[in-house]
Amino acid sequence: MRFIERPFCEVSGAPFDHDLGVGMVSPEVIANPPPYEKARAAVFYDGAARKLAHGLKYSDRADLAAMMAGWMIRAGREVLDTSDVIVSVPLHRSRLFSRRYNQSAELARAIARLTGRPFEAGGLRRVRATRQQVGLGLRARQDNVRGAFAVPADRTPRIAGRRVLLVDDVLTTGSTVEAAARALLRAGAERVSVLTFARVASPGGETLYA
Repeated sequence: MRFIERPFCEVSGAPFDHDLGVGMVSPEVIANPPPYEKARAAVFYDGAARKLAHGLKYSDRADLAAMMAGWMIRAGREVLDTSDVIVSVPLHRSRLFSRRYNQSAELARAIARLTGRPFEAGGLRRVRATRQQVGLGLRARQDNVRGAFAVPADRTPRIAGRRVLLVDDVLTTGSTVEAAARALLRAGAERVSVLTFARVASPGGETLYA
């Protein structure tokens, strides 16, 4: 596996090919600031990491979550230490029924267990069924998840005024976590940070970000 190490963009976590100095951010973030404060990922989404992510997501290998969460904690210590509550990116109930569990929730639950941070299961809901993001371009991905998430009214008091860590398995363009972060902020979250197991890199070596 290829673990993600500095240098990378201080906001998006997108790796740089050379060190630009402490606190530097990518041109993409300057042009289009994301709604979250920081995003971090443990590994690049290729090789063994891709197999692990697919095993967790599609092959009923929920037992992999604890190992993957350990790497995520190492990569995301700075965002973990400044978060009050952990929330996972949810599946729509129809997809949850077919998969039987939410891989992002399994990662979030494992991180909570290993760190002692509270996990707010059901803190975010996918209120609209969406197409799978695989194979969609950036604009289509953004349109697909726009307005797809909301914080249930009975969970709002547990989100409002709190620093939220949003957990997902893989960051591709960032469209999903951005839509989810906006929903958390609308519910009154003080701020949102993102932690994923892996992030996708383009064939040219530059990390995709949106």
